[in-house]
Amino acid sequence: MPATDEPPTTDHRPPITGAVALVGAGPGDPGLITVAGLEALRTADVVLYDALAPRSLLREAREGAELCAVGKRAGAHIATQAEIEALMLARAKEGKRVVRLKGGDPFVFGRGSEELRACKEAGVPCTVVPGVTSAIGAFAYAGIPVTHRGLAGAFMVINARSMNDGATSWRAAAEVDTLVLLMGAENLAECAERLVAEGRAPDTPAASVQWGTRPDQRVATGTLRDIAERVAADGLTAPLVTVVGPVAGLASELAWFDPGPLAGRRVAVTRSRAQASDLVALLEAEGAIVTEAPAIELVSRGGTPDLCEAVAAPADWWAFSSANGVHVAMETLAAAGLDSRALAGRRIAAVGEATAAALAGYGLRPDFVPEQSWSTALAELPAEPGETVTIFQSNLSTPDLPLALEARGLTVRPVTAYENRPVALTEEQLEAVREADAITFTSSSTARNLHAALRADAGDLTAALVSIGPSTSTAVRECFGRVDAEAASPGLGELVRAVIDALE
Repeated sequence: MPATDEPPTTDHRPPITGAVALVGAGPGDPGLITVAGLEALRTADVVLYDALAPRSLLREAREGAELCAVGKRAGAHIATQAEIEALMLARAKEGKRVVRLKGGDPFVFGRGSEELRACKEAGVPCTVVPGVTSAIGAFAYAGIPVTHRGLAGAFMVINARSMNDGATSWRAAAEVDTLVLLMGAENLAECAERLVAEGRAPDTPAASVQWGTRPDQRVATGTLRDIAERVAADGLTAPLVTVVGPVAGLASELAWFDPGPLAGRRVAVTRSRAQASDLVALLEAEGAIVTEAPAIELVSRGGTPDLCEAVAAPADWWAFSSANGVHVAMETLAAAGLDSRALAGRRIAAVGEATAAALAGYGLRPDFVPEQSWSTALAELPAEPGETVTIFQSNLSTPDLPLALEARGLTVRPVTAYENRPVALTEEQLEAVREADAITFTSSSTARNLHAALRADAGDLTAALVSIGPSTSTAVRECFGRVDAEAASPGLGELVRAVIDALE
């Protein structure tokens, strides 16, 4: 090898094992994220999310993932671009999988190219997951196609804030079939005047969409001459996208999006995070914007000595006052190397459809389901004096049911299958509760724990307070002085119906 005066180069930097994914979250509807984006989100160690990324997508992050808000909105930056990139690279260099969750598409005025360049310069592996841009998606939900045979064969997207930067050809913008203006809420009138000055006809149809694809989507229509006035009169603000061209005139003809009776209404769910998904899905299906503020958490006591003993002990009846008790009892049974065959000869009582459904998941059918879906109704189970009943309940269960069964001459064994514990809510969650249009309560403990978390603010709530049943309503009244609606029967579907009735 020939001699050289240059010393050998050695890279002493540790190998980078982490990676970054720039994920487009879409324009607002969480269902518009791609399969690849959802997979990246579910496997991420760190999620750095923008202000316009659908907040409900954060529920998809794995338990324990670091969630950091780094949104930038006009006049309100949580973090600068330099700070975002520094945090993104620092976490990746720690060996973590980082998702940079961005509203819309990362490469459509999303500064994704800058973040990709930063990763390449730092030697950090980076992938890009495209998303549905609001430049198309928001108008699709408003019934406005950006192209249409015979009306528009081309479209152009510009940043409305770039009027004076010299990089945008406003003459070309005035001539294109369909023009889409992003980030134009503050200077829409100025943009319209500029387009007219460049030769666009003042009577060209125009439409503006706020919060496109979300349940609280709002649309204002008009012409280039008056669209700014229409937007102001209707109270539309950022985030706003505007389309100019003949296709804007199709909005009334092609409108299809009907988000439901709770469209845009904000509903806080106080149920435990583990239980909340079904209720959240039902509310969102009716158009609600849901905030999870879990005032309780349910902690299994599966495998504890008293529970293992209760599962193994002879009994004529097993009684379940919730689906949670079912899961813990069956998990304990499985941990002992047993399955449902070990229950031969035992009869089973269950409160309500949800508890019966939990049993069905283990191949079990209850022998008794009371007409009323609350725990004390289990006192009506068809047992004979002298029979033994094991009740799987929570640490907060009252003695009413055991006492009622004992009064009938039954031998009762209550066992704590799970603990109901209060959860400390973040200030962001508490603020969402204060701003909610409705708050749902599915147990007495959710009411008491939320009241304790709100402290002095508890008396200032303006939201409709909606309860799942009589005992929960009693606790809500004790804590907040009122109940605005109660489910006709203790079920999640009826609870959602009560929310709709309360807010109509």
